[in-house]
Amino acid sequence: MSQPYTLDVLNPATEELVATVPGATAADVDAAVTRAAAAQRTWAAAAPADRARLLRRFAAVVDGHTEELARLEVSEAGHTLGNARWEAGNVRDLLDYSAGGVERLTGHQIPVPGGLDVTFLEPLGVVGVIAPWNFPMPVAAWGTAPALAAGNAVLLKPAETTPLTAQRLAELALQAGLPEHLFQVLPGRGDIAGDALVRHPGVAKIVFTGSTAVGRRIMALCAERTKRVTLELGGKNPNIVFADADLEKAAAAAPMSFLDNSGQDCCARTRILVQRSVYERFLDLLAPAVASVTVGDPLDERTDMGPLISRSQLERVRSYVPEDAEAIRGTAPAGPGFWFPPTVLTGLAPDAPAAREEVFGPVAAVLPFEDEADAVRLANATDYGLSGSIWTRDVGRALRVSGAVAAGNLSVNSHASVRYWTPFGGFKQSGIGRELGPGALAAFTETKNVFISTED
Repeated sequence: MSQPYTLDVLNPATEELVATVPGATAADVDAAVTRAAAAQRTWAAAAPADRARLLRRFAAVVDGHTEELARLEVSEAGHTLGNARWEAGNVRDLLDYSAGGVERLTGHQIPVPGGLDVTFLEPLGVVGVIAPWNFPMPVAAWGTAPALAAGNAVLLKPAETTPLTAQRLAELALQAGLPEHLFQVLPGRGDIAGDALVRHPGVAKIVFTGSTAVGRRIMALCAERTKRVTLELGGKNPNIVFADADLEKAAAAAPMSFLDNSGQDCCARTRILVQRSVYERFLDLLAPAVASVTVGDPLDERTDMGPLISRSQLERVRSYVPEDAEAIRGTAPAGPGFWFPPTVLTGLAPDAPAAREEVFGPVAAVLPFEDEADAVRLANATDYGLSGSIWTRDVGRALRVSGAVAAGNLSVNSHASVRYWTPFGGFKQSGIGRELGPGALAAFTETKNVFISTED
């Protein structure tokens, strides 16, 4: 599409118009790739110390604008202010962490007969990052920061509903002194700007976070040009509570494991699997914990959970919860905004849609299991494999179950899934590749092997 169009950004808590943003066309994407390729050659030729210094300066500028970025995130995504502040801080921290890897992105010297063999890690060129609406700032940085650190240029396409923080980050990058056109933001529709970015022959890699259905299509398009791809897709994650666990602690922690960001989180623990012998006791403890969650104005410091992102997402979530469903329910505001109360479904069969499909809202299902083998069977009875939690006092059991559950990120007696200094990614339909951690920069490079003969 080459005709001009715009994107309306709505505040999810009020449904008021926040901004109208011009959408990128296929021609805009093509021009951006040309500019980025030129900027990337200069960037890659710069001394590693200079690239690292500029990325640290970028981190410092982001740090100075944390509150501004956070409030912008609240207005376009409906996140609680506390979460949004963390997200801006995560961008800062990831830029710092990636800057530390620039001068450590080294190859190897490999012993060979008759000469010297060395490897070089070279940047890919122009990288396309397609970010989601559920965590617009941090997930954008997960691809952008290491790609820049590895010597690449980045074209970031934010989600249609949440382009504002991405645009502001690009402005701050220029303010920090990064070369013009090295980091560009292309707001636009997925079927226009996103499609053009994925198909463009000048884009060497695509990093996509979003739905499994869209991820499959992107992977197929990338295959047409043997284009590299990293995919972080959906999740239907188990929270396994054994009878020997600290039940009070497990029940108190359970609500925010699926209510954080209003449940719009691929890592949300939306299948709570509880050993049958303590099932009723766990529900008794869970009910007041769910009731204690404060849902309301995202700018109120006391708020635990805000609205869903859009009316279409609200209707999707509603479709999984019949009015007469057997459930533990919290409360949510009435009136304008895309509100849905915390909901724990207690009477579902394991194959019910809400127990099997990714709802992407503040809804979880509680299912009983008999023993360790049954818990593992239920945990793995899904196409997804992103994250999960295991609650037990038995260290041997924790290790056995961690080895048996097919997921990329597991926590024992915790719900922590993401740290910028450890790898993140999924099994099965939850994605391909890993982001973050010590290997993040290398994922944006090509390995070149060079043999130098020492024989006459």
